[in-house]
Amino acid sequence: MDPTIDEILDIDEIREYDTEQLVVYLQSVKTLKLDEDDLSILRKEKYTGVNFLKITEEKLRGNGLRDGPAERLADFAKEYCERKRHKYSSIKSLKDVLKDYSIDSDNISKIPLFEPQIHDIEDNDKYFQNCISNILIRIKSYGSLATNSNKKMRREYVSTILHAALRIAEVGSDSIFRMDVEYEVNGKKYYGATDYAIMESKSGNLICITEDKMDRSIQEGIAQNIRQLESSHDVNKKKRKRGENEDFDYLYGIVTSAREWYFLLHDPGKISISNATPFIIQYHEKAWDKESDEYKNLCKNTKKVLSIIAGLLLDKVDDIEPEAKRTKVERFRSNGN
Repeated sequence: MDPTIDEILDIDEIREYDTEQLVVYLQSVKTLKLDEDDLSILRKEKYTGVNFLKITEEKLRGNGLRDGPAERLADFAKEYCERKRHKYSSIKSLKDVLKDYSIDSDNISKIPLFEPQIHDIEDNDKYFQNCISNILIRIKSYGSLATNSNKKMRREYVSTILHAALRIAEVGSDSIFRMDVEYEVNGKKYYGATDYAIMESKSGNLICITEDKMDRSIQEGIAQNIRQLESSHDVNKKKRKRGENEDFDYLYGIVTSAREWYFLLHDPGKISISNATPFIIQYHEKAWDKESDEYKNLCKNTKKVLSIIAGLLLDKVDDIEPEAKRTKVERFRSNGN
């Protein structure tokens, strides 16, 4: 019986196929209608499961495959990859995601709490002061940030705060952090671009994934961020050498609208949140007056968010054994509840 697209093999199983295993499998898919001439080309070019997942019609034609089978095989490979996994943007229900963590609710307050590490920041810290200056410049250009502001405008503020947090965390640390925008995180079940990914430069390991959403879509953002964190464990595991810290690991997530900020702690099978109500930063045009309450609140609340992000980064690069990591994470959770 010809396998349907929902019954076909797991993508990780296909990836392990050698040439002959791949040929036998593709031969069994009757809709492809591959004959011995087609299969001999696949054998001759030594296609494997990894090649199949990246296959293109142009490459197949270049290797001598006729137009018909080349098109059918390329379309099948593309559909295979897309239908077996889902884009993060397709995730809409927080309740559906939280069911995997034995939480039967779409209420953020039902997610268990954790207490994040806080990195103290002095008022005269140059990166903090630079962050505030850059925020004020943007407020001067855009005016007050509304709750329904578009993503490009929100990113102006989010990226300013994230960049400042990275530089603050590096001071007095041996670590160097980098940030990628629209970084692809492709896991076993979900794939797509994250808004921001923060990683430690030496190891290349992901530390933190950030999802940017409008205020009214924060629940959706948390649901997507949890799935991104699940996939990120897969990414980090592939980067580690066999036997290296593979028993336990955890990651942090940030979900923000630029105005509202939530922080997540994830390890396989468990999810926690630092705050059931958001940390809020108001970007008000009155903040240009440094004697105003708006300016004082901007400084206070921005510093609070920066101190949490920097604390998360510094905590995550702490090089300790898996069991010590597990103990530390359990302490964060017990302190939060």
